[in-house]
Order: sequence, then structure tokens, then C-alpha cells
Amino acid sequence: MADINSYTINFGPQHPAAHGVLRLVLEMDGETVVRADPHVGLLHRATEKLAESKPFNQTIGYMDRLDYMSMMCNEHAYVRAIENLLGIEPPLRAQYIRTMFDEVTRLANHLLWIGACGLDLGAMTLFLYAFRERESIFDVWEATTGARMHASYYRPGGVYRDLPERMPVHKESPWTKGKDLKRKNEWREGSVLDFIEAFIKDFPSKVDDYETLLTNNRIWKQRNVGIGVVSPERALQLGFSGPMLRGSGVEWDLRKKNPYAMYPEMDFDIPVGVNGDCYDRYLVRVEEMRQSARIIQQCVDWLKANPGHVMSKNFKVIPPTREEMKDDMEALIHHFKLFTEGYCVPEGETYAAVEAPKGEFGCYLVSDGANKPFRAHFRAPGFAHLSSMDEMAKGHMLADVVAIISTMDIVFGEVDR
Repeated sequence: MADINSYTINFGPQHPAAHGVLRLVLEMDGETVVRADPHVGLLHRATEKLAESKPFNQTIGYMDRLDYMSMMCNEHAYVRAIENLLGIEPPLRAQYIRTMFDEVTRLANHLLWIGACGLDLGAMTLFLYAFRERESIFDVWEATTGARMHASYYRPGGVYRDLPERMPVHKESPWTKGKDLKRKNEWREGSVLDFIEAFIKDFPSKVDDYETLLTNNRIWKQRNVGIGVVSPERALQLGFSGPMLRGSGVEWDLRKKNPYAMYPEMDFDIPVGVNGDCYDRYLVRVEEMRQSARIIQQCVDWLKANPGHVMSKNFKVIPPTREEMKDDMEALIHHFKLFTEGYCVPEGETYAAVEAPKGEFGCYLVSDGANKPFRAHFRAPGFAHLSSMDEMAKGHMLADVVAIISTMDIVFGEVDR
């Protein structure tokens, strides 16, 4: 009887390290991967088709649910595409707010990534550390937008509303009182900007803590160094972007190379790797968190010094205020028409891309002059990265597949859109 040289196993879709409903069909020779076949299609959200069936302004909420770790960056690409077609420009203050929240979103994404990646590879403490900081970011989102995750904050022509003058404080409870309550409310005595500034000044010390746990940790290096190596040339051929591309040593970042919002005014560096392995991609993301903190601080300084409008005054696109709507019949009709029918967008096509935390997230929109897109297509970085799974995993051990998936930072909402 012939010996069986290889066998096939399923990795996922319920595997705790699959980062979403990913099913990998792995052909194994003992513990070594011979072939990896990623199966996409278990979550299919049909976001593009839904976008084509609704008025432009009703799809913004769907953007939060694509890569649901990088909500505001997804909104930014879609809103920029609409603005390109309409030919409108948001006010300067709105641009600074968008830039700041793009970077706050990058921090939220990378914090989840470093916690989940650590958990996948056995570093349990880090998950709790990272989520401690992430809670503060969600508090900022909730104070500003009213939602802790799916904010729907960016709108064509600006942002939904200005940053609040007061940061909500913790109330006394059986679990939080006295000195503990005072400590928790220490950063909350001023505006949302004051809270963000206090958080950002404290944040680099927290990144130092993460690095103390991981960067020179012998087990962490054994699990990541030399795993999933991709050369710079091959990374470009595979369509990599974001930390996956920069980890391979290619200095490509849309914030520098094709700048948008207020990034041309920002002073920051682009971290790049040398070896193109899992460890370099980890180092790139850690340094990106430090650079994001620099950008946020610059935005906070400008926003504190420069009050102004956060919405353009194009009333064919911008709804009337709540006060006007409740006081004036014309405004009520205007509001009703805008949120039921939306607005007609001139014929044309456009592509708008942002440097999302996972890579280049792009939105291709075609308008035929109606109130809904003729065609909407989203360029998700995770989809391109996942297609390289076979190449990156081949020859590695089964346990290394976990490290490779983790370092890709896959979220299936955008992969399976």
C-alpha cells in the first residue's frame, strides 16, 4: 500500500487566529505547509451592490462596517470620492479634524492588531494593555460622534459636527469612587481636544511598555524573525500596500506620495523594514503608532488655535441645522428630501484613496447623473494581501501560518465586501 505523503486540513473559519471568517485549506506534509488555499466568500456583505442601490449619502454608514477596525479611514475615502464628483472642498478646520481622526483610527487599529497578534502567538498580557488605551480612543469617538465604533462622522463637505467643548466625566459608582474616580477624571476636566492632548502625551510611554514586553522577547523573535519573508520587488508585484509593503523596505505611503487632507502640512516620518519578515512588519506598525501620535499633536495644536466652520455652505448637499429644521417649514422639507432622495451627482468617474491602517483603501465611483452611484468599487488592502498566503506560508510550519495571518492584519469585512 502506498504511503500518504501529504494530507489536507481546514484552518478556520472558526479558528481563533483566523481574524474573521477565513477558511484556509492547507495541504500539509507532516507539520510543513505544502500549499495554502485561502477561501473567501463566507461573509459576503455585498456592500458594493448595496451602495449602488442607495443614495450617495446613505452609504456612509456602510463604510464603517467594511474594515470595522479602521472605520473613519473607510469613510474618508468614500466621502472624498463624492466630493471629487461634486467639486466641493471641505473647510480647513474639517480637513484638520479628518486628519486627526484618521490617525486616531490608525492608533485604534494598530492597538487591536498588536493585542490580537500577541494573543495569537501566546503573549496574553499585551491584549489587556492595548485595550486599556483603546478604551480611551472609544471614549473620544463617543464624545464626538455619539457612537463608540461606527461613527458615520465624515460627510461630503466636512464632518458631522465640531469637537465638543466638554469631555464627559465618569460618575461615581460602587466600583469607582474617591481617589480612583478623581484619577480617572483627571484628563476629562476640559474639552475633547484637551483629553486627546493628555492621551497623546502619555501614549509614547505606553508604546514603550509594549516594546518592553515584545521587541527583544526571545520567544517573540523566534516566532517572527525570518517568517513570511517577502522581497521588495515581490511585494510590489503582489499589490501590497501599507505596513506589508513598508515592512519589505519600500517607502510608499499615500500621505506623503499622494497627499490629501492636511497631510502636506504635517511633520512625520515613514518607517520601513529591512528583511520583509513578520518581525519587520511588527516594528513598522509600532513605529507608525509613534508617528501617528506626532501628527495628532500637530492637529490638536492647530485646532485649538483656529476655530471655524466644519461644514461647507453648499446647501444642496448639506442639511439644515436641527434648530432651523424645527423652526422653519422650508428647512424641514429640505432636510426630509436630502435624507430620503439625497442629491444628484454630476456624471463622471473618480478614484479616491487614503492610507488606511492596513494599506491603500480606495473608492472608485461612477456617476451617471442620478442620486445613487452607477458603479461603486472598493479597493481593500486585505484582499491583495490574502492572495499572497500560499506564497508566504509555503515551506513554513503550521504554527507559522498563525504568525503570517496575524501580520497581514486581515479583517474580513473589507476582504469580502
